Amino acid sequence: MEIHIVADAEAGARVVADVFARTLREAAVAGEEGRGAVLGLATGSSPVPAYQELIRRHREEGLSFAGSRAFLLDEYVGLPAGHPQSYHRFIREQFTSHVDIDDAAVLSPDGAAADPRAEAAAYDMRIREAGGVDLQILGIGANGHIAFNEPSSSLASRTRVIGLTRRTVEDNARYFDSPQDVPVRALSQGLGTILEARRIVLTASGENKAEAVAQMLEGPISARWPATALQLHGDVTVVVDEAAASRLELADYYRHLRRLDEEHPVTATA
Repeated sequence: MEIHIVADAEAGARVVADVFARTLREAAVAGEEGRGAVLGLATGSSPVPAYQELIRRHREEGLSFAGSRAFLLDEYVGLPAGHPQSYHRFIREQFTSHVDIDDAAVLSPDGAAADPRAEAAAYDMRIREAGGVDLQILGIGANGHIAFNEPSSSLASRTRVIGLTRRTVEDNARYFDSPQDVPVRALSQGLGTILEARRIVLTASGENKAEAVAQMLEGPISARWPATALQLHGDVTVVVDEAAASRLELADYYRHLRRLDEEHPVTATA
């Protein structure tokens, strides 16, 4: 893993946006004409600063998402696409409607599907049919969940219906008029689905995420902390602020590695 400990959310957003920009450039060079990157998009508060930075780069620097496709990580069961708290609506309001990606190319699970389990399987297949995700952005929950993969999730799990823990429901209650309105189930990409992305970037901030970040980076791989599954992936960038990094035992080493990259970059030899 490539670990960046940054001063604040703005600094972290620049690192995340750099990973997006690199992925978009690579797709433009390697892909077929008119075909961009396949992006995996997360909702919630953690990725919003990165989305704002990407919107700025699109408007001011010409960063283009033309030809790209996107798949959302998850959606609440029972919420139609137009619901104010649906992730379908969130990603458009916070990100995709502000850049040059075709709205029809931004896909999310159908939370209002008559058969949620069949919808989950179909959504997993749509990701595969698209050739897989080139870059997946993730946040992390205080209990170590990524997407809605709560503790006890199988490391090989696929997109499925998940029951949410009380803690997750309580954490998400701030987005709803009352706690009783918070859905208790979600459609979510599984850990196995997420690990098939070619590149992953995870961003976190705040002391309430510190234990989850420490377990993810330095703890044993365990279904108790689902994010530890990322240790099995070969291309993960983790971007955390000082508060979220406060329980890392090897924080000084991670900072040392970033200084080495800046002062003594590894370059290809002829």
